[in-house]
Amino acid sequence: QGPLVESGGGVVQPGGSLRLSCATSGSIFSHFAMGWYRQAPGNQRELVARITTDGSTDYSDSVKGRFTISRDNAKSTLYLQMNTLKPEDTAVYSCSARLGTVGYWGQGTQVTVSS
Repeated sequence: QGPLVESGGGVVQPGGSLRLSCATSGSIFSHFAMGWYRQAPGNQRELVARITTDGSTDYSDSVKGRFTISRDNAKSTLYLQMNTLKPEDTAVYSCSARLGTVGYWGQGTQVTVSS
């Protein structure tokens, strides 16, 4: 497996919740900014949320107030808590680790929000 291992995707009804996890190495957590991206059918990949090594966060307007990105330094794990999910949140979600122009990507996990 690669340096980023994702889990937590699945199928939920509108209004439901999911928590995505991204397991990383300690070295990545020590130096890299982390983020979540998604790509929906017919759309380009977009940034969902990101978090720096000092804990600063940034969110897409479409998910503000519903999604929360966090990092657990002891476990070297990145999380994306997704609440009040909408059908338009349906996409493949990918974890990323970046430092300048270099970065790593997870394999992606499918999130489907449907009745």
